[in-house]
Amino acid sequence: MLNCDDFGMDESVNLAVIDAIRNGIAASCSLMTPCAAAPHALRLLRRHPEVPFGIHLTLVCESPHLRWGPLAARERVPSLLDEDGEFFAPTPAGRAELLARARLDHVEREFRAQIDAVASAGLAPTHLDFHCLADGGREDILDLTLALAAEYGLAVRVWLPPAVARMRQGGLPVVDHGFLDSFAVPPDDKPAHFARLLAALPPGLTEWAVHPSLAGPNPLAPQDGWRVRRTDHAFLVSAEARRLLDEHDITVLDYRPLQAAWQRGRERLSPDFRPPPGVPR
Repeated sequence: MLNCDDFGMDESVNLAVIDAIRNGIAASCSLMTPCAAAPHALRLLRRHPEVPFGIHLTLVCESPHLRWGPLAARERVPSLLDEDGEFFAPTPAGRAELLARARLDHVEREFRAQIDAVASAGLAPTHLDFHCLADGGREDILDLTLALAAEYGLAVRVWLPPAVARMRQGGLPVVDHGFLDSFAVPPDDKPAHFARLLAALPPGLTEWAVHPSLAGPNPLAPQDGWRVRRTDHAFLVSAEARRLLDEHDITVLDYRPLQAAWQRGRERLSPDFRPPPGVPR
């Protein structure tokens, strides 16, 4: 699975994501609805209904310098906000403070606002995943997300070992191998690095979260990680990437088959799964 994260963050990201899916080897994307370029992303999705997408549930900003806040009214989700009334930065300290103070009812209120923003646009997502919080960062946040996914008929990106074992016990499809975030791949000589990873890819389900952008170091583009994003895009749309998939007999999936399997299998979740109080199963 090759999923483009951070769709909606910036128009240069949005254009690169659509290009990587329509003209490259990526298969799907995840939309950040609180970001300034989310309306642009929604317009692109309406223009390209063939592009599968999920919702990149967002409780932290992109960086200390690129900030945004909730879709829910700020006075209704105060435990999610820093002293400036914005989401916390995705630094270790910022994530720790968020997770220490976030009330679950406030998380639910914000997650519903982000999901409903897509529904209000007349679009149908395939899955839920998280921006900068692996498996939601807390077990109760993951349980909340599983319950919301059941309510809305969606799959969930789950990749940390404890939750993977739990989902697999319930017969739900999750990754068989380590999850790859492209920010962990050095941008120098990225095509060769990706080629080695594809050549060594084991049988089973693997997911890569990639982060394409057309942007360079200009004042209107996301500054953090622009080299990662540009080199991701260049690889995803390259003829070499397509050749490597053919050479190694790799099939790239989007989340629609997983969504269907989650809809069939979620009632087989292990008996210890209990949604938080007030959250529908």
